[in-house]
Amino acid sequence: MYILDSHCDTPSQAVRLRNLSADNPYAHVDFPKLRRGNVDAAFFALYTSGSMEPDAATAYALKMLAAVHDSVESAGDMVALARTVDDAIVNRRKGLTSIFLGMENGLPVQDSLSLLREFHRLGVAYLTLTHNTDNLICDSAACGKRWGGLSPFGRRVVDEMNRLGMIIDLAHASDNTFYDCIRCSKAPVVSTHSCCRALAGHRRNMSDDMLRALAANGGVIQINFYPVFLDDAFQSVLSSSGLEDKADIVESGFISDPSDPDKYRAWIDVLRKLEALPRPSYRRVVDHIDHAVSVAGIDHVGIGSDFDGINVTPEGLEDISKIGVIFNEMRNRGYSETDIEKVAGGNFLRVMKEVQSLAGE
Repeated sequence: MYILDSHCDTPSQAVRLRNLSADNPYAHVDFPKLRRGNVDAAFFALYTSGSMEPDAATAYALKMLAAVHDSVESAGDMVALARTVDDAIVNRRKGLTSIFLGMENGLPVQDSLSLLREFHRLGVAYLTLTHNTDNLICDSAACGKRWGGLSPFGRRVVDEMNRLGMIIDLAHASDNTFYDCIRCSKAPVVSTHSCCRALAGHRRNMSDDMLRALAANGGVIQINFYPVFLDDAFQSVLSSSGLEDKADIVESGFISDPSDPDKYRAWIDVLRKLEALPRPSYRRVVDHIDHAVSVAGIDHVGIGSDFDGINVTPEGLEDISKIGVIFNEMRNRGYSETDIEKVAGGNFLRVMKEVQSLAGE
């Protein structure tokens, strides 16, 4: 079985001084945890906030990219970069975990196809078109009022990504953006970290109609681990705890000066309090897998944890080393080993190979 997590926000943590070669307390992802979880590949997403100016976002994306390269180079006995499915297969034969690169938010691309091409040259295999704000490419699920879907420039981005063999990621996209991309893309599209709206009504989740359209397109939904996306009841728990706003404030302080031990301790204290809340368990992740499979089919579902981009996890899935509980639960529910292999990573690898094979057409 090949295990692939399609979305980890670990580059943001690397620039906050996390040593990815060490087994860090309270870290969702580092190289030892990837190895302990038997994870064969993980996409490290270069996330930039929509609150940034475009030039600052471009610079920050490059800073994260450099931090990932440095981290991988210093741990050549554990990990290696990968650009293609063939790279990942070779790395596995060598006993190495593959690190793929994605970019979350098209803001660093600005209004430049040349910048898009440059990030692709640097190894970025997918682009999440937007985040929680509308940008020059498209509308987001959080706003959705600027373009009514893809912008004129966004349509050019879709065409160029198809030509490059770069995966289009619609996590965070508005519904209108989603359907525009389904119509415009010549290659399958993905959502690297989303859940099912039928089970939790968050705007970031995908409706059954979207799941069916994604399947018809040949793409995949990669199920997110964030409890707010998994279960509506948890949002009420989180809101009533008063920890949501506090976490944002404390994390901002930590980001501003990650070398300050007091700010680090304050952030860890918030994480402990969040972990103490009554959370949905890892079984809720499998509920979303069940639903997505029932609507889209077994060939169109996978795993995209959002680890290191979320401040609280499901019970029993506190970090990536524990990812195997999902597959054991799938066995308990009667999934065959072949079907589990598809969800664990096979489906995403299939889409990646198809997108890259269509490059230049």
